[in-house]
Amino acid sequence: MSFSLLPKLIAPALTDITPELLRRQGIRLLMLDFDNTVVPYTTNEPTEKMAIWLRSMVDSDIQICVVSNSKRDRVKIFCEKYGIPCITHAKKPFSKGINACLEKFGIPANQAALVGDQIYTDVLGGNCAGVTSVLVKAIHNHNFWLKLRHVAEVPFIFVARNRRIKL
Repeated sequence: MSFSLLPKLIAPALTDITPELLRRQGIRLLMLDFDNTVVPYTTNEPTEKMAIWLRSMVDSDIQICVVSNSKRDRVKIFCEKYGIPCITHAKKPFSKGINACLEKFGIPANQAALVGDQIYTDVLGGNCAGVTSVLVKAIHNHNFWLKLRHVAEVPFIFVARNRRIKL
């Protein structure tokens, strides 16, 4: 589709994204990045607020699926615990995992969104696959490289600042 580093939507956190907001956007499938979007890299346990959000999304009419570049079993174990389908080894920003998710659910790209904390993988991957890209603030930039990546993303966030969702 289009090569763009600008997210279509920006939200403060994953838990700020509601089924109502997604329905207004015509979204029926929400793909979730895992590390630093659902949980920090340093743990497999979500906050209480995130656990409640995950349960409410599973119970809603919006389909959710974790689409992660991770090759570790922790993603599959987490998703199994919460009853969430997942696709690992997604190879974002390439469309392999995103397209596999769309095919798995039988939902066209224009009715799907990918939410994540990284512009160079999640936003770019979502845009190239033709789904709505949603950028959220990273849960915890715990090392130098994550902080450096965030600094490199600031100009794109500034340009897209008017795309923040209204809470």
